[in-house]
Amino acid sequence: MTALDIREWSYPTRIIFGCGAVQRLPELCKSLAMSAPLFVTDEGLREAPIVTGTLDLLRAGGVATKCFSDVVGNPTAANVEAGLAAFQRGGHDGVIAFGGGSGLDAAKAIAFMSGQDLDIWAFEEVGDNWKRGKTDKLPPVIALPTTAGTGSEVGRASVISNEETKEKKIIFHPSMMPEIALCDPELTRGLPPHLTAATGFDAFVHCFEAFCAPGFHPMADGMALEGMRRIAAYLPRAVETGDDLEARANMMVAASMGATAFQKGLGGVHSISHAVGALYGTHHGLTNAVVMPYVVAANRSAIEDDMKLVARLLDLPNPGFDAVFAWLLDFRHRIGIPHSLAELKVPSDRAEEIGARAIQDPTAAGNPIPHSAETYAQIFRRACRGEI
Repeated sequence: MTALDIREWSYPTRIIFGCGAVQRLPELCKSLAMSAPLFVTDEGLREAPIVTGTLDLLRAGGVATKCFSDVVGNPTAANVEAGLAAFQRGGHDGVIAFGGGSGLDAAKAIAFMSGQDLDIWAFEEVGDNWKRGKTDKLPPVIALPTTAGTGSEVGRASVISNEETKEKKIIFHPSMMPEIALCDPELTRGLPPHLTAATGFDAFVHCFEAFCAPGFHPMADGMALEGMRRIAAYLPRAVETGDDLEARANMMVAASMGATAFQKGLGGVHSISHAVGALYGTHHGLTNAVVMPYVVAANRSAIEDDMKLVARLLDLPNPGFDAVFAWLLDFRHRIGIPHSLAELKVPSDRAEEIGARAIQDPTAAGNPIPHSAETYAQIFRRACRGEI
């Protein structure tokens, strides 16, 4: 695809960004005619002060709301179905998506499925499945991220696990984009260092894979490059000092930039990570962080020219693939990312199955090299053993 070919680009939603921005939530609900939204978060946040405080803020602002928090770390179709039942039972007129990627993804799926008469798997990101979606009765969504990682607050999809088949599926529709992304860096202050590192590196993978994905999308490339630059500069600070709001703010904007950029595509890191997460329940961002260098090494022949620009962006000596790769390994080490999947207690005995699942994942289409299932299995084995 060249600059002369016809294509269609769609970029994100209204974003309200800054420390203290959460205080505007009642006002924004009313602007979208939300008088009784369902507040959706994950089970780990239900009793957290940022949740209870936000619920109190809504009620004090005259917005009646109820909280649904039956969402696990890798949200399932059962979580979405339970949330949909709560939405319908409560007569809610909107959804507030609050949390990390799991809470945001579940909330967006609940809102979208409230207007559908097909089951959730009918909207898997395959072909033009999205055209089956009905959009005339969808409730508005306001998304508030509490991590700087997935960027789901500006995304048009949700990753939902099928418990029966042990697969992660990407549920996609343009109308899943929240009406408003309310990004308050103060909501991420309580995130512990290991989760700050894992979610932040997830954002870096989004930027990196989007930049390396084939195709012509200069706006995505620009977003991806600037996102990488900010993460390189600010993620170590955010990990080291959780109260560093300048670092937290830059990481939050970089996460949104990464999710905006990956409209261009993702790649093999996500293809393997989705399979591993579905089978072993690993944290998505951490799995991406561990797997990344093994996929990058396998993609070397297709991305060497791209790495010259990335190296200059990172101000590395002798710009090129080797410099970026060495920096990548060092960066992971600096923020405490494990080197192998074995350290996440992931065995290598299902490598062939991982490979077969990886080539079927929609993200595989964005990899710079169309690897075979066998190659993905080999990459997975190396990641398990820690052999670059």
